[in-house]
Amino acid sequence: MKHTQEKRHFYEAIREADLCTIHELQQRSSRYMALRTGTFLTMVFAFAAGYDGHPAGTVLGLLLLIFFLLLVRQHNRLRQQQQLLACHLDATSSYIDRFTGKWKDFDDNGASFHRADRPQETDLHIFGPASLYQYLSCARTQRGRQRLARSLATSPPAPAKILARQQAVAELIDHPRFCLNLMARAAMLANGHDTTSLLAEIEKEPPSGSHSIVRYRTAWILPVLTLISLLLAAFDVVSWSLPGLLTGLQFLLTMLFHRHNQEVLAPLADLTHELHHYEALFRELEQADFASTTLSGLQQRLRTGGASQSLRRLARLADCVSLDHNLFFFVLANTLLLWDCHMAVQLSRWRDDAASNLREWIDIWSEMETLLSLATIGHTRTTWVFPQLAAGSPSLRARSLSALLLPEEKAVPNDARLAAGTHIITGSNMSGKTTYMRTLASAAVLAYAGAPVCAAEFTLSPLHIFTSIQVNDDLSQGISTFYAELLRIKQMVEFSRQEQPMLICIDEIFKGTNSADRIIGAQEAIRHLTRAWCITLVTTHDFELCDLNSPNEIPVTNCHFEEYYEDDKIRFDYKLKPGRCQTTNAQYLLRMAGIITDEHATGN
Repeated sequence: MKHTQEKRHFYEAIREADLCTIHELQQRSSRYMALRTGTFLTMVFAFAAGYDGHPAGTVLGLLLLIFFLLLVRQHNRLRQQQQLLACHLDATSSYIDRFTGKWKDFDDNGASFHRADRPQETDLHIFGPASLYQYLSCARTQRGRQRLARSLATSPPAPAKILARQQAVAELIDHPRFCLNLMARAAMLANGHDTTSLLAEIEKEPPSGSHSIVRYRTAWILPVLTLISLLLAAFDVVSWSLPGLLTGLQFLLTMLFHRHNQEVLAPLADLTHELHHYEALFRELEQADFASTTLSGLQQRLRTGGASQSLRRLARLADCVSLDHNLFFFVLANTLLLWDCHMAVQLSRWRDDAASNLREWIDIWSEMETLLSLATIGHTRTTWVFPQLAAGSPSLRARSLSALLLPEEKAVPNDARLAAGTHIITGSNMSGKTTYMRTLASAAVLAYAGAPVCAAEFTLSPLHIFTSIQVNDDLSQGISTFYAELLRIKQMVEFSRQEQPMLICIDEIFKGTNSADRIIGAQEAIRHLTRAWCITLVTTHDFELCDLNSPNEIPVTNCHFEEYYEDDKIRFDYKLKPGRCQTTNAQYLLRMAGIITDEHATGN
């Protein structure tokens, strides 16, 4: 586990550097605050002196005002640095949490993406507490989370899509600092930020009306005439009634078109900060030096449309629109400059230039969030490999495969060489049978997403994954545990008639009924699922199933896990072995629990 510690130390070193920098910025911020306070007070006294008849005081006050405004600007930039660094620290800490096991406390566990008609998601812990999604997710936006959830599928996508994602994820794994910087910038967005309403507003037809000619043709004429008239009136060239008339006309136009302008500007409501953050993200992606075809393609699409420049225009426009929230500014700016009309014109022009590309840009970022999430495995695990995709008959081969959801230092790796056929897995309680099946099927899910898996080697052909592991009754529907499992098996049998390749995992088949019926039912179910296009794994405590003969030429084989005893304590090595299990441990566990005593126990 030396290499695991090295990876953890890498992130811990970054965290320590962030903490030191944060401390330095806090000290600088305190100095700025003290300097701003002193400058402001001095400025007040200087203007007071000027008011008392000292011209030098007025001059000094103006100079101090300029200096104060510069201080405010620099202090705001420093605060932005502090905010970005705090997000960088959080992103770094989230990686460290994946080494310590605290990732199970992450708020985003994807439970909302679970669907009742996909029991594999429960059986394989794809969504929910302590799930694949919770471990992987680095997505900040709702669209990114949705895309990541869709990628964790139990049906294989096109091989070309898998290979393209693998290529991109591999490059991101090689650049952990770049990933951290992107995640830090993304964390500036509100948690779960959803652009659905923004896209809907931007993409719908803008309001139109007869006054549009007035907006476009008078937007600059009236403000220029008004300012000139004010200047002339100040030098007594014209009467003050002329600028008064012009300002009144502009305010009248503002009120007349206010409702329409607000409808046009509605997409920018309360989005000022988010647009700046998206602009920064797109700028990072446009300026990156990507080598992979996949990432270079995403980057080129951003560059071609001028994503960061267009978002900068939109963000600045949103800044200007947000000034209207101040009533004094609203009255003054619209009276003198027809401010809202200008903003409506500018947004209309932006729509014409870039609105059609906005959805594509947002989708590119959601894909980047998915890729960053999938790269997490390579950043936090020592043993990982990108799966190889095989063609032809069903196959799944693995060397030193371990479970992602277990700590790497505790996970026991296993091998697999599976082809079409049925594999009966026996073994004592707690020996690792269910974990082995979950690990195989979960690795296939990661492979379909384009992620690496925790193995030295992993190869599989495209397989549709079906499971019956964590089966529960449903009182509201009147469904018992046995019948719920029966419905799962029925679904598998019906799908198998399509002759599409399948990976089937059944844990303790028909455990919800008596042993006689269980054995008969299990034998029949296994016969139906022993097909040339199926890899079927079945765990059981019924040794009778180990003698099952193949209904066709497809093999039925046995393998097992076993326990051993050391110092009168039960031990497990969690290693898969060929053949059937020869031992049991139920009575030992019952004695440990104090349920039976030695005199009531038979030989174990």
